[in-house]
Amino acid sequence: MFFSIREVSDLLGVRDYVLRYWEQEFPQLSPRKGRGGRRKYVAEDIALLRKINRLLYVEKFTIKGARQVLARGKSPKTKPKLMTDLKELKRELEDILSMLD
Repeated sequence: MFFSIREVSDLLGVRDYVLRYWEQEFPQLSPRKGRGGRRKYVAEDIALLRKINRLLYVEKFTIKGARQVLARGKSPKTKPKLMTDLKELKRELEDILSMLD
C-alpha cells in the first residue's frame, strides 16, 4: 500500500517541504517515485519518518545527531538516565542553596 506525501505529512503533522528536506538529509529515506515523480511512501518509509520526527521534535536532536543515531541503527538509551541524573543534581543544588540561606 502506498501513501502520498500529503497523507504522510498529515499523519506526522509536518509540512510537505519538511518531508522533502528530510529526504535530502537522511540517506536511509528514499521513497519510491511514480510517474511524474510523485513520491510513494510505504510502511517502512513511514516508520523511519516517525523515528526521525521523534528524534528531532521529541528528543530534541539536531539533524546531525539524528543522522548519527539512525546510522548506528538504534535509539539512544542514555538520554533518560541523563535526565534523571540532572534532576537529582538539581535537587541536591537546591538543598545546598537552602542550607546557605
